[in-house]
Amino acid sequence: MIKNIMKAAVITRYGSPDVVKILDAPKPTPATGEVLIRVHAATVNRTDCGELRAHPFFMRFFYGLRRPQRNIFGLDFAGEIEAVGVGTGSFKPGDRVFGMCPSRSNGAQAEYVCVPERAVAAMPAGARFDEAVVCEGAFYANAVLKRIDLKPGQNILIYGASGAIGTALVQLAKSSGAVVTAVVATRHLELVKSLGAHHVVDYTFADFTRIGEKFDFVVDAVGKSSFFRCRKLLKTGGVFAATDLGPWGQNLVLAIWSSITRSNRVVIPTPGRINGFVGYLKSRMEAGQFRGIVDRKYPLAEIADAYRYVERGQKVGIVVIDVAAPAERAPSVRPPRL
Repeated sequence: MIKNIMKAAVITRYGSPDVVKILDAPKPTPATGEVLIRVHAATVNRTDCGELRAHPFFMRFFYGLRRPQRNIFGLDFAGEIEAVGVGTGSFKPGDRVFGMCPSRSNGAQAEYVCVPERAVAAMPAGARFDEAVVCEGAFYANAVLKRIDLKPGQNILIYGASGAIGTALVQLAKSSGAVVTAVVATRHLELVKSLGAHHVVDYTFADFTRIGEKFDFVVDAVGKSSFFRCRKLLKTGGVFAATDLGPWGQNLVLAIWSSITRSNRVVIPTPGRINGFVGYLKSRMEAGQFRGIVDRKYPLAEIADAYRYVERGQKVGIVVIDVAAPAERAPSVRPPRL
């Protein structure tokens, strides 16, 4: 590879996964306060797929009206420090790190990425690179828990608890001292139990809204339910939180109305800044209270297939992109579906 050129998944227009091409791109240089990461592992997630298709359409005002403002996607990364910019002091070349890219700059689906030092943390001792690309789902899950102000002893039901956000919600809510009920399909029951869910509901055998219990909070972690369907599950004063706009965008409309009326019955939490979050997540990982769940792995050359798989809406946890060349990473085996 030429010194100042890298391989990257380049996206120059909106469309299907067919528009994702592996091309040569300029290797970035760290600015003041930034570090250059040699990426070993990245992910493809729902956020990337939404940006790829500019869905819903109004998101073009954020992504770029006619074409994406950035050409390389990917929020999660794990790798090694290659170089550091002026004004950085926490890391040195060779350090094994993980973190999360800002959404407005080029991302981690490439051999190298530059990120602010504050968005990086040292990897937990003994962790593999593919186990450390876990920030995106946990970032959104943490935003939900902060918005609803979850307290120890409160009851929370998580619908869609097997995805990246859902598996993170189960673990972070459990570590907060809440009583967690996870709603998943049959094949994921043992998974969410292993993550700490106190109760599990199999939605393939029963309507989860008719279980006869009431909750302080109900969270739709996959954008496939609605407040109207779930309101019978809520205690008086209970809150429905959504991580997506929901069918026909109704969650957004209800969230706006709830804000106007100050009932706060429906909320769509918006993540804040990355600052400090990666360090917080590292502490949860080291305490044994959080771990990533890897569904599938793809090499960078097959990243379009990863996008196609994620768009099916059936992934469990995270879909990992192995970015490092085969000779540069330890052998890995694609785990079986749970």
